[in-house]
Amino acid sequence: MHTLTFDSDDLELTEDFLSRAYATMRIGSSTPETSRARISRGDLGPVTVDELDLDFDMSYAVTPLGRICLCVVHEGTIRDHVYPGVEDSFGPGDVVSFAPPTQSYAGRVCRARYNITMLDTDLLTQVASSGGTAVTEPVRLTGHRPHSPEAGRRLRDTISYVRDHILADPALAEQPLIASTASQHLAASVLAAFPNTALTDPTAADRRDAHPDMLRRALAYIDDHADQPITVADIAAAAHVTVRALQYAFRRHLDSTPLAYVRGVRLSHAHRDLLAAAPQEGTTVTGIAARWGFHHPGRFAALYRETYLRSPGQTLQGG
Repeated sequence: MHTLTFDSDDLELTEDFLSRAYATMRIGSSTPETSRARISRGDLGPVTVDELDLDFDMSYAVTPLGRICLCVVHEGTIRDHVYPGVEDSFGPGDVVSFAPPTQSYAGRVCRARYNITMLDTDLLTQVASSGGTAVTEPVRLTGHRPHSPEAGRRLRDTISYVRDHILADPALAEQPLIASTASQHLAASVLAAFPNTALTDPTAADRRDAHPDMLRRALAYIDDHADQPITVADIAAAAHVTVRALQYAFRRHLDSTPLAYVRGVRLSHAHRDLLAAAPQEGTTVTGIAARWGFHHPGRFAALYRETYLRSPGQTLQGG
């Protein structure tokens, strides 16, 4: 087992270390004179588990890692994390996939303590194949968040177990069978937590369940709960089907996805609120967008203009 530690308040040294430990990156801080970073790594070969503690706000822009990269936030926040097609922010308890292995990403760490766990991409394919799934191409994660809070909790527990019970005991971690078993167990937990290409093909039962009545139940649930945090798993449970059956029904009947439909419903609600709003009373586009889950004003404005052929500001002002 290999270990790695770093402790410095020199921003340039931190950038150099992070570039060597992960991938070439650029970092920045508005307080470079007080920018302490503490980092430790445990290495099992195909899996590395890092703990990072940054007592300053740090922007980052990272080239592709070539590995599966998971993040678990302990304290603080990671904001405006973006890669093509995704923008999100993470807080304590969140577990996310930072980006596909072939894509760059960027964002801001805001005085955070967090875990970074990385896995070789081949490990996911190996573990998926060992489970009896016919895998003809490398397995990819198809979402950056777990499919349910419970799945995220189980994955966090697995990462903590590997860190606290395997990597914390060098004599144990250096045993090849232990290291291999721990790595495969972690990969299996990742596959169980995140939507992925090894699970996208619906079964015969899923196809039978993907009928219009089921879809109507799912749409009714979304319409009734659009103002609440809902996941694909929540929608599937309300429709009494599996996540795969739900996704298949949306593809088959609507040529869409459950979350895309949720976004459209929320956009429609935001549109109605903009039409009914009184700007002289202090109502803002940003406030309405946030009420319906659109935390990035620029992206909300672009989606709104694409849908309604005008800016949300024009609608708010009655133009």
